[in-house]
This record gives sequence, structure tokens and C-alpha cells, in this order.
Amino acid sequence: MGAGPLALLLALWGSGAVMAAEGAEAPTPPPAVERALADLSSEDETVREAAVRTLIEEGDESLLPRLDEIRADADRGLRQAIKPVMDLLKNRAKLTSPEPDERRSAATDLGMLGRLEAIPWLEQAASREPNRWVRYTMEEAAYLLKLAADDPAAKMAAAVKLSELRSQNAVPALKELAQAAADPNATGEQKTLAMAATQAIERIEVWAAWAGAFETLFRGISLSSILLIMSIGLAIVFGLMGVINMAHGELMMVGAYATFVTQECFKAYLPPDLFDYYFLLSMPLSFLVAALFGLVLEVTVIRFLYGRPLETMLATWGLSLIMIQAARVYFGDLTAVVAPSWLSGGWQIMVGVYLPYNRLFIIALSIACVAGIYLLLFRSGLGLRVRAVMQNRNMSACLGIPTRKVDAYTFAFGSGLAGVAGCALTLIGNVEPGLGQNYIVDSFMVVVTGGVGKLMGTIVAALGIGGLNKLLEPSLGAVYGKVLILALVILFLQWRPSGLFAIRGRYVE
Repeated sequence: MGAGPLALLLALWGSGAVMAAEGAEAPTPPPAVERALADLSSEDETVREAAVRTLIEEGDESLLPRLDEIRADADRGLRQAIKPVMDLLKNRAKLTSPEPDERRSAATDLGMLGRLEAIPWLEQAASREPNRWVRYTMEEAAYLLKLAADDPAAKMAAAVKLSELRSQNAVPALKELAQAAADPNATGEQKTLAMAATQAIERIEVWAAWAGAFETLFRGISLSSILLIMSIGLAIVFGLMGVINMAHGELMMVGAYATFVTQECFKAYLPPDLFDYYFLLSMPLSFLVAALFGLVLEVTVIRFLYGRPLETMLATWGLSLIMIQAARVYFGDLTAVVAPSWLSGGWQIMVGVYLPYNRLFIIALSIACVAGIYLLLFRSGLGLRVRAVMQNRNMSACLGIPTRKVDAYTFAFGSGLAGVAGCALTLIGNVEPGLGQNYIVDSFMVVVTGGVGKLMGTIVAALGIGGLNKLLEPSLGAVYGKVLILALVILFLQWRPSGLFAIRGRYVE
């Protein structure tokens, strides 16, 4: 019985809190805003424009539900009048969002809407913005709006500031100002403004050219990293056994599908919170699955064709076709791997230069693979046996090295590296049965250009061919760029048949 008054007090307090919360959800707009909401339905265009202006200047995001209700039953003209108001109010609210991406997106949208009322909002938000690139976007959007103002002095200041910001988004508007000087009736102010706009365009385009060159270089290094991971395994196998493995690209495909299956297992059997960890598990699994495929391939086919390169090439080519069709039957023509959240997004290092995290990860992975291979080949007993067999097979056999086992393990290791390359490739492309066909020719070019069995030669050739590929692609296209690179490689091999780093010593035959 003693708990009755306390329970009553708690119930009364809870009902009061609920009523207060309900009241807080729908605050009463000021009278001017209420009148503007009513005037939106006016047939007089002047009254309607004044209402829109009032809502933009004095309204906030709390009006959005009311505007949605009005828009639902409005005619086409009223809907078109309400939409920019709603967009402005939504983006104004997002300028204070805790998420940097939302604030940056809102600033971009406000700059594109072309409403001068947004200038003070952007300037206030930029003054308190801690993130450098979000603040840059807010300032850029504000100056883009000022560039459309009627004041020539404001336009001049905006053109100068946008050139300092190297704003690529400002180029179309600056070109319109520059073209105004061509009018015979242009005033002195217009000509002065056109000169400032021309100078701003030149400065922005010079910066854009340097930024484009830097991004092209980065994409070339990213492509080179995938080629390097794939080519190192091919170079070791080719240098050790003289085997031309045309199925090496399909071993890359196996690694990509191992990543896809790992992702699907995480989706099906593990909590969503653990999904981002699937890629960390898929990397060793891709290596192991591709290595197992390579070991089976060596034991069942390759072992019986040593010393017969033409037969080996034809046999592995036939196996590659079988593997492609098997993947197509089981997985279909196209699947996709979702990158984990920690590899989404990128790092903007300067204006116009954005480096995606997934490509940075691929570059770091290739460096780790090269370091691991160097330690394995030059700082371990297994590596000593591999190099001995590669240099002089008969002498190594006489010294008790099991050359057949070395061949099998090395082939499996090279296949596993192709699987890691396939795992990395899922971050920047779809997974499909012909995945490896796009890289096998480039990988062979890397091997023969760098020098058979030479680690440093493979690294240099991968960087050269990958970078040259991305350098030629914008001007010649993907197909003609590859044709030109192939022609250059053929000419290079005519001059230096042994590649960049030729094998030297008494064991050279």
C-alpha cells in the first residue's frame, strides 16, 4: 500500500514528460512563417514568390513535414515551387550533421541550387568546420554562389578566390564570364571581369593537369601492384621449371571466387557485426585454395610434361578453358564482392587528387608480398633449395635435393600468389569467369621483360608495364594501348632477349 502514492507520482510525471515530448516534436511556427505557408497556395505568382522567400529566410527543418503535406495535394506549379524550399531546408539542417560526408554533400548541393540565401549559411558553417576538406567544399560552394551574384566586385573577388581554391567546378561559370568580353557592347567592368575569369581558368587548368598526372601515376602503380603479385609466382615457376602455365590467370580467378565464397559464408552464418572481418580471412584462404588447385594441377598434368614447353602450354590452355566453364556453370556470369567498410572511401591529399583506400591497400599488399618472397627465397633453407634447382637442376639432385618436391611446392606457392592477386582484384572489379584472361598476357610480358626468374626484374617490369598501360589508356584507349605496349616489348626483346636482368654465371646454358 505504501508504494501507491509513489506509483501515482511516477505515472503523473511520465504522462507530463510524454506530453512535453509530443509538444516538442511539433513547435508552433512564427506568424510570418504560418502566413507564408498559407500563401503558398495563392494564385498570385508574386505572393507565392514572397512566401517562398520568407520560408527560406525564416524557416527551418521543422517545416518539412508541413511542406510534405502541402506538396502531396498540390498541383504541378506548387510542387515545383515547394521543392527548392525543401531542398534548401534539408541541406541547411545537414550542415550541422555529425557526419563529415553529410556536411560535405549538403554544401555541394547548396552550391548547385543557386540560391544566394545559402551564402551566409555556408559561411557560418565553414567558420566552425573542423574538417579541412569539408570546409573547403563549404567555401567553394559559397564562392560559386557569389559568382552568380549581380555585384561585379563580388564576382571579381569570387573568381580570384575560386582560382586560389583550384575549383574545377567553377570552370563552366568562369568560361561564361570570359566569353562576355567577346560582345562588342561589353562594358569596361565586363572586360575586367572577363580577364580575371580567364586568368582563373588558366590557373585551375594547370593545377588540374598536374593533379590528373598524379592520379594517372597512382592508378598505374595500383595496376602494377596486381601485375606484380601475379607475375612473381609466374616468374618463379617459369624460371624453375620452364613451364608456360596458361592457366595462371584461372588460378587468379580461383582466389577471387574463394573471396566471394568467404563473403557469402559470413553473410549467411555470422552476425552482421563481423562482416567487415571477412576480407582478413579471405586473403589466406585465397592463397591456400589457389595453392591446392596448383598442387593438383602439377601432380596430375604438369609433372608429366617437363621439358616439353609446347605441350605444357597447350595442356594448361585447355585446363584454363575447363576451369572457366566450370566457374560459369557453378557461379554464373557475374558476381560481386562488397568491400569492407574499412576499405571504403579514400584519402584526399590535395585538391583534385583522391586516393581510394582499396587501391592503397592493394599497393601495401604487393609490398608485403614482395618482402615475404624475398625473405623466403634469400633468407630460408627452402629458398636456398629453390634457387639451387633453378640454377642447376642436375647438380642439385646429385646433392640430395628432392627436385620433384621442390617443383611441386614451388608451383603451389606461385599458384597461391595468383590467388592473392585475385583476392586483391575483387576490391576494384567484379568477379567473373574470364577474370584472369585480362591479366595473363600482361603477366607474361612482365616475366619475359624483367628476366626469367629474377625478382628485381619482375618488380621493375611490372611497374613499367602497368604505369605505361595507364599512361597510354586515356589517349589511345585500352585496346590500342595494349597493342602498342606489346609492340614495344617485342622490340625490346629483339634488342635484349634475356630481359632487363639476365641470369649470369657458369650454370647459364
